Amino acid sequence: MGRVTLRNEYITFNSLQGTRMSDTAQTITAQTALLDAKAAKSSWRIRVILAFLAIYVIWGSTYLAIRYAVETIPPLYTAGFRHLVAGSALLAWALAKGQRPTWAQVRASLVIGFFFFLLGHGSLHWAEQYVPSGLCSLLIAIEPIIVFLMSSAAARVWRMNGMLLAGILLGLGGVGILVRGTGMESGSRGSLGPIAVLIGAIAWSAGIIYSRRSKLSGSPLLLSALSLLAGSAMLLTTGTLVGEAKDLSIANITTKSWLALAYLIFFGSIIAFTAYNWLLEHYSPTLVATHTYVNPIVAVLLGWLYAGETITLKVGIAAALVVGAVVLVDRGTSRLQRLG
Repeated sequence: MGRVTLRNEYITFNSLQGTRMSDTAQTITAQTALLDAKAAKSSWRIRVILAFLAIYVIWGSTYLAIRYAVETIPPLYTAGFRHLVAGSALLAWALAKGQRPTWAQVRASLVIGFFFFLLGHGSLHWAEQYVPSGLCSLLIAIEPIIVFLMSSAAARVWRMNGMLLAGILLGLGGVGILVRGTGMESGSRGSLGPIAVLIGAIAWSAGIIYSRRSKLSGSPLLLSALSLLAGSAMLLTTGTLVGEAKDLSIANITTKSWLALAYLIFFGSIIAFTAYNWLLEHYSPTLVATHTYVNPIVAVLLGWLYAGETITLKVGIAAALVVGAVVLVDRGTSRLQRLG
């Protein structure tokens, strides 16, 4: 009996030890999973912050870089070469990662390249020959308003509240001041500069709406590469057709223009545009378009500090109206989304 009792107690002890070890393993596994979840959440937050910083600050600085680049490089060629190099680098990276584009993705990239780059960037690069870089950024700052209006039209759902209405009216007022009262009417071509910038903003907004509905979704890297290459082909072709090849002289390109073009390629196209497409994959177009809060502030300050662009009272008033309008539109849109 004593042996039986001792044996039973031994079995019970081992059973308890096994249970405790199993519980401990489960606890360690749960803690590991929790730590992994926290690390993943922290990594995601860092990626989001860096992506927004890229489109907020880097894109704000590209306005001045464009101005420097188009001083001695024809504007459509500037945009075309910029996107050709950046698109080729990103496509090589995508292919190295095993990503392969489909014909549907290629067709969609042609549409995005047309809206984003031929019309959007082509018009901006051309206009910056005549319009100060800071003022260009202020005109483009109404993009969230255009995105909201286009999104509503595409969905055939028109919803409005006081903030949205006030934002739209303020934005129109700010644009009116910029177009009519800032001395941008310098010659026949110069008078078309603000109109070209606004056309580009409308085209870019249309590209945003389309990119959300295109079949390129799921691969921001591939989206960036294909649309950059499509846009570069259109820009270079159009530039050649309008005679920019005659105006291009490698010997006359200044070091400042070369450095500006390199900055636009690496920072403006490769880094910022990839971050932009990644954000469009995960957040609403209106939220992503809030980069126009900071872009004009960065652009106006850099233009003032380094390019001698004057900040007049009218420009200050217009800037306050436009930025305030964008804030109101963003908050009004968020309120509509909360209300369902």
